[in-house]
Amino acid sequence: MDPFTVDEETEDDEETEGEDEDYIPVEGSTRVSQNGAVTSDQAISVNGGSDEVLALRVSDEGFQEGGGEMRRVEGGEISAMGSSSSSNGGETQAGSDGWFQDQIDGLCCPICMEAWTSGGEHQVCCLPCGHIYGISCIKKWFQQCGRSSGKCPQCKRKCTLRNIRTLYASRVVAVDEDLRKKIRSLEAKCASLEKKNADWCMKESDWHKREADLHLQVVQLTERTTYLERLSSEMHSRGSGLVVARGHNIAENFGRQGSFCNFVLQKELQVDGARYFDIDASGEILVIARRLSGMGGTHVLTKMSLIPPHEIEDILLPSGTKAVKDLRVSPAKCRLALLASLGKKLSVLSMESNNVILTYDLPTAAWSCSWDLNSSHYMYAGLQNGMLMVFDMRQTARPMAEISGPASNPIHTIHSVLHNSTLPSGVSTLLSASAVGLCQWNFGGSEERPFLVPETKNHGVCISLAHCPSSDDIVCTFRPKVETSNEIAVSQYSPTPSVSQYSLTPSVMGQGMQGSHVLLKRVGGNCYQKLGSSCANVNDIRLPRSAIIDLQCHHPLFVSGDEITHELVLQELPSLRVAQRLESRKHPLCDVKYSHDLSPSLLCCLREDTLQFFSAKFS
Repeated sequence: MDPFTVDEETEDDEETEGEDEDYIPVEGSTRVSQNGAVTSDQAISVNGGSDEVLALRVSDEGFQEGGGEMRRVEGGEISAMGSSSSSNGGETQAGSDGWFQDQIDGLCCPICMEAWTSGGEHQVCCLPCGHIYGISCIKKWFQQCGRSSGKCPQCKRKCTLRNIRTLYASRVVAVDEDLRKKIRSLEAKCASLEKKNADWCMKESDWHKREADLHLQVVQLTERTTYLERLSSEMHSRGSGLVVARGHNIAENFGRQGSFCNFVLQKELQVDGARYFDIDASGEILVIARRLSGMGGTHVLTKMSLIPPHEIEDILLPSGTKAVKDLRVSPAKCRLALLASLGKKLSVLSMESNNVILTYDLPTAAWSCSWDLNSSHYMYAGLQNGMLMVFDMRQTARPMAEISGPASNPIHTIHSVLHNSTLPSGVSTLLSASAVGLCQWNFGGSEERPFLVPETKNHGVCISLAHCPSSDDIVCTFRPKVETSNEIAVSQYSPTPSVSQYSLTPSVMGQGMQGSHVLLKRVGGNCYQKLGSSCANVNDIRLPRSAIIDLQCHHPLFVSGDEITHELVLQELPSLRVAQRLESRKHPLCDVKYSHDLSPSLLCCLREDTLQFFSAKFS
């Protein structure tokens, strides 16, 4: 006989009593008892006897009768055991919240409290009322109760051995919906707490940033106050008779032997459309890059003699050269000039024949160039994309090296460094400046990758670089970073406390704003020391030029232009105290150079329409 077939006749005989009273009929053949148990009058199978799990919810109501729990004792008898909750304040011995009960629920027979099996004597089975037992345990139960009084141990519904249905399942699991809901609730609570924690972390980060910004503003306002006090003191000194007519000389005693150095204007020449220049001391001439006036003005080089009557000769550049961005005369006294232009050209000009004798094609526009101070054959070009290219005049087919910089900003200034004992033999060092700061390049050694000098980071936008090869003094000029958001310009301040960059964005582009000069000194092969800083009035668009004057028997002087007053400012190094302010002009400073190889030594200052010559006077 099929174990899943229910003997309807027997059921009618043995379960008629109380059936209408205790059961509520539902749709189909399935019936639900008033205490929550589910029963069915049809055979039950689980996927044809496969190992899939049959999940049933076991009602706990039939386990307890008169406040006790049914369990198996010796001799196979069933007795009631008092509830353990009375001895531990309402909690079961296995723990609170029914966790122990959940662990055994669906795994163990309610009679013997031992795990049932998927086959054999203790195979899982169920009664018509829906309660599940081990088949050996329920048979013993019916045998002890007798045929006439057979009842389900849990719900007390009448049944017989013939009503037992064998279940073919590897494991029966009872799922507690309340605990499942509790788990979902706890998971949602954890997700909410994690979100709150992330929000608080973000707010904490914003608070730290705001605190740092406020600290910087306090430092910058303090330095601004110091700067204004010093400026007021200088103006007071000028009013007290310390001003020398012809350039507001503050006349501080900065000489090593107590002497004064004064720069006096010697000559002033008219030059139109000038941009950059350099000095050829051996030929006593100036080479000036200019743009002629008129529609589509032509870019030319102009040779100007330093000997009266200062003869001028224009040199037309080859077509495609475009605007010259940098101009350097060879220090080897070979009468050659190096040109970097926006026409993607690096050109070598002979100042004897006035012809371009060598041209290199570049992948992009060149912004700067330099000769190597240690070898007259090597040249360098700084490109618009942040790349540096190395050339050898003896190798005209291709460059010697193409190296990408640490950033893609244009390299606007290059300076070659003289060999010293701190670097291995055969290694060449180059200093370059871009918007991100000062960068050092080493060629010919094991490590040729460039690196940014840490002392120049986070000062703002680097717009100028001056270097003295003999003393290794370096001055970098910075202006505040300005970003536009929703068409409103916002000035970004530097996080370095020692540099004052407090200024508002100028209302008119191209006007002066407050920046800073930072003084560095090379103390080793790759080591730099920051010696000080000072405030400066810089341009918010242009890239100005600056220089360091090596006076040999005196302290070096740093020369730069003031973008607001248009004065030429001379500052003593390393103190960066203002030593002299040379008279202002209509146009701001374009380029400045100093040569001690001329007699007398000259400080040349180029503006858009004039060229000024100053000589040093010691007293």
